[in-house]
Amino acid sequence: MLIDTHAHLDTPDFAGDFDAILSRATEAGVTRIITIGTGIASSRRAVELAEKHAQVFAVVGVHPTNVQDEIGEFLPALRELALHPKVAAIGETGLDYHRLPSESEAQSSPAISALQADVIEDIEASVMDGAYRNAQGDAFRMQLDLAAELGLNVVIHQRDAWDDTLNILKPYTGRLRGVFHCFGNQPDQAAEILAMNHLVSFTGIVTFKNSALAQETATSVPSGSFMVETDCPYLAPVPHRGQRCEPAHTRLVAEKVAALRNVSLPDLAAETTATAEAFFRLSGSENPRA
Repeated sequence: MLIDTHAHLDTPDFAGDFDAILSRATEAGVTRIITIGTGIASSRRAVELAEKHAQVFAVVGVHPTNVQDEIGEFLPALRELALHPKVAAIGETGLDYHRLPSESEAQSSPAISALQADVIEDIEASVMDGAYRNAQGDAFRMQLDLAAELGLNVVIHQRDAWDDTLNILKPYTGRLRGVFHCFGNQPDQAAEILAMNHLVSFTGIVTFKNSALAQETATSVPSGSFMVETDCPYLAPVPHRGQRCEPAHTRLVAEKVAALRNVSLPDLAAETTATAEAFFRLSGSENPRA
C-alpha cells in the first residue's frame, strides 16, 4: 500500500482519462493520492476532486512562481478552502529563484540583453528581482502562519533559494512541520532540514541515470524521514521518462528507493505510508482531521 504524496490531478493532462488513472493507481498498490494546489483556482479544483473521490486528499496553497498572478489578497480564500475536512496540508508554498524577472526580460528582448552591463539597467533588474523575491517571501510567511493557525503541516517548494527558505522556516520550528517535495539536494542539506523536524520526499528523479545526488540522499536519510511522490504529470520515472507521469508510477519510485536502501518494497511501502499518514494526519481515514 503506497501513497502518492504529491500529484497535480487538477491539470488538463488528466482530464481525458481520470477514472482510468485512478484505476491504474489502485492496481499498482497506490491507494491514496494527495493532489496539490498551486493557486486559488487550482486549490479549489483539488478540493473538488477530493470531495468526489475517496482515495484523493487535497493540499491547498499558492506556488511561489504564481504569487504575483493571484489577484488581490488570496489569504481569505485560502483559509476558507483549508477548512475543508479533506484538506490535509497547506501548499505547495515556498521560494523559487530559478528564473528571476530580469532574466526572463533579457531573454525576451535582445536590446535589453545588450544593455545588461549598463548601470541603470542593473539597478532596474535588481529592483525587479528584489520585488519578486519579497512577494514570494511574504506569501510563504502568510501560508506558514495559516498552517500554524489551523494546525496543518506544509508542503514546501524550494528551488535555488535554500538559505532564504530555511531562514523563513526557522521561526516556525515546533509550530508546524514541512516536507521538502521533489528533493534532489545533497545529504548534508537533507540532514539540515531533518534536524529542524522536517521531511523530504523523492520523485521519479531517483530513477534517472544522472541522479547520483538524489540517489545518495535517498540512500542516506534515516527511516521515517521521507516519503515518495510523483509530482505528476511531471518527472515520469524510468522507463516512462519523457511521457506523462501518473500516480501509478509511485510504485516505480518506491521500488527504486527500496533497491537503493536494500530493503523490500513492502517494507518501504509500509514505512513511507506510515510517515505520510502521520504528516498529513490521514490515519486511514477519509477525513484527515478525524
